[in-house]
Amino acid sequence: MTDPRQGASGEPEDARGAGGGGFGPPPEGFGPAHGTSPGPARGAPQSPPRVPSQSPSQGIPPTPQRAPHGGFGPAHDPAGPGSPTPPGIPARSGAPSSFPPPPLYPPGPPAEPRGPRDVPRALGLALLDLSGLGIGHALLRSWGGFAVALVSTGALALVALPADPDGVPLALVVGWLVILVLLAAHAAARGLRTTRAVPTVPVLGLALVLLAAPVLAGFEYDAARERAQHARLEKQLLDRLGEADRTVARYETSGYAGHESAFSSALTAYRGLSRDHPGSAAAHKVPARLRTYYRTVGAPFGKGDYCEAVDPLRHLLTVPRTMGTGRVPEDLAAWPAPRLATSLYGCGIGGLGTKDSSTAEYHLTALLEEYPDSPEAGKVVPEVEKHVSFSLKDKGGESPCDATSSLQILADQATSVAKADGVPAATVAALGRQADRAKGGLPTKTWNCALDAYHDKDYAATQSRMRDFTARYGKDGRAPLARKYVIAAQVADELPAAGKVKPTTSSGGSITVTVRNDSPEAVEVLYTGPVTGSFQLGGCESCKRYEWADTLNPAFKPCPSGRTYPSKTLRLPAGTTYFLHKPRSGSGLGGSPATDTVKVRGGYTYTECAYTAKGFGSSGIDG
Repeated sequence: MTDPRQGASGEPEDARGAGGGGFGPPPEGFGPAHGTSPGPARGAPQSPPRVPSQSPSQGIPPTPQRAPHGGFGPAHDPAGPGSPTPPGIPARSGAPSSFPPPPLYPPGPPAEPRGPRDVPRALGLALLDLSGLGIGHALLRSWGGFAVALVSTGALALVALPADPDGVPLALVVGWLVILVLLAAHAAARGLRTTRAVPTVPVLGLALVLLAAPVLAGFEYDAARERAQHARLEKQLLDRLGEADRTVARYETSGYAGHESAFSSALTAYRGLSRDHPGSAAAHKVPARLRTYYRTVGAPFGKGDYCEAVDPLRHLLTVPRTMGTGRVPEDLAAWPAPRLATSLYGCGIGGLGTKDSSTAEYHLTALLEEYPDSPEAGKVVPEVEKHVSFSLKDKGGESPCDATSSLQILADQATSVAKADGVPAATVAALGRQADRAKGGLPTKTWNCALDAYHDKDYAATQSRMRDFTARYGKDGRAPLARKYVIAAQVADELPAAGKVKPTTSSGGSITVTVRNDSPEAVEVLYTGPVTGSFQLGGCESCKRYEWADTLNPAFKPCPSGRTYPSKTLRLPAGTTYFLHKPRSGSGLGGSPATDTVKVRGGYTYTECAYTAKGFGSSGIDG
């Protein structure tokens, strides 16, 4: 078969090789093979079939002829020679043509023409779609893909903007990327052989430029998200700062004592803000908050409550260490120390000479140990001396009993404070001298305190204080008289009239008084008056207890003659003497003391008789 494109230019193919013109045999390759049946008569008029011209670009091959009964050769005409030609089919010429007959059915619409493969163009269209704007599909006039790209990108932007601190859900981003990849693949496939006018180089360049858009948008979104995260963090930090501020304000009135944990939690919050988020707005506000914190915690000092201010000020001393170096302004860090020294001094001096001596000892010792060079430390010795001098005053000072207590406490406090670590030797010596002064004044103040009790008719206190005096100061010259006061106080406690007499250390007299014991129990006889003393008489074995009714008889007379009694003879001066008889057995049969008042006059002898009535003690005098 020959290529139709080899025919003469501008000459119809059916003008060549046709019989009937006397042009000789047909060209080689046309007509029946040798030995086959002859074709139609030469003289028969024939019009060769018209074959539509074909474009080389269409590439449609000629349709081959099929032998009717197998094998190859010229097509068999079923009508035979001379048969009438069916309508629509051109009559065959005597020489058979090499062109196939037209199809029996009319052909369908031709397929869309396809251009040559252009990989760079397809890549550019795909990259344009990866930008998320669907421009690749727009250049291909594929409006559906263009719309899908815009809708997916718009939905992502609607969810993502404004930027949230937590970002976009991962599933949404993955879905958007999948859609872009599918659209890019589709655009690449369409753009590989499209015949539309899509310039390759500009498309590829635009794609590379636009591909940077989602990358830059991603970076900008991350920056916006970081800003949103920063804003949220700033709000959280400011909330923490506000909570700490409210805690400090809540206990501003009640003070630090009893709320230590609350103030510590607020300080911990301040420290966390300054240490963990130093560049935050909340951290920049912490120094101002610390000033409020110091002012609130140290409020007792401003009110003059020095004892209450000690613990808060000690806490404030630890704040710079808790907050960390450089996080507390220098003036605040130095604020508590001088105020603590003042508070230790004020609280310690306030406790000098008081019953709670530990207050002064603790605070003054702490002052001398922690702030030995402070002005307050230099005032300790003069202040102790001042208190000792005041307690030693006879007039214009404390009462004798208060002075006694103060001097004893001052002596103990001065001795204790002098033992503080690191106290200079001069301070130790000065405190020792004040302790000695206080101790030296104790006997007189103790004596005067006991005398005040006797003058105030507090005979029980007189006995206690005089006994304490003799126990403490047995070698003091007033110790014997103190024992006389103990006796006189016992008599006056049962016989108040005896309290008018002030005991003396005098003894003896010119008048004889014999005291007998007409009782089976031992008795102690105490007496006071011009002279004061006491003695004991043993029980009378031959004596008995009298009935109470017997003592009511006017003729009743104890210590009858003719019997020997335990007795004691006294020599007393003239005057009124008060006797007290106290049973010694403690059996309770005659346990009540008995009293007697004897007016002793010169020229007489007296007999004092002690006896016991059942249920009562009693005594009598036989002058």
